[in-house]
Amino acid sequence: MTKDELQKIERYMRKTFENPKIGVRARPKKTDSAEVYIGDEFIGVLFEDKEDGETSYNFQMAILEMDLED
Repeated sequence: MTKDELQKIERYMRKTFENPKIGVRARPKKTDSAEVYIGDEFIGVLFEDKEDGETSYNFQMAILEMDLED
C-alpha cells in the first residue's frame, strides 16, 4: 500500500470510529498489509485485497479472553 492509501484509510477509520488516536502504519517488508494502532497500542492488521479490478481493505482484530476481564 502506498503512503497516500495508508493516510486515506487512517482518515476513514478515525472518522468511522470517532477516534483521532487511530494510526495506520506500513509493515516492514510487506506491501499488501498495514498495522493499526490506537496510540502506541497495536490493535490489528489491515489487509489489501485486489480482485476483479477492485480494491478492498479488510481489518482483522483479535480479542484475547484475558482482555475481556475487568
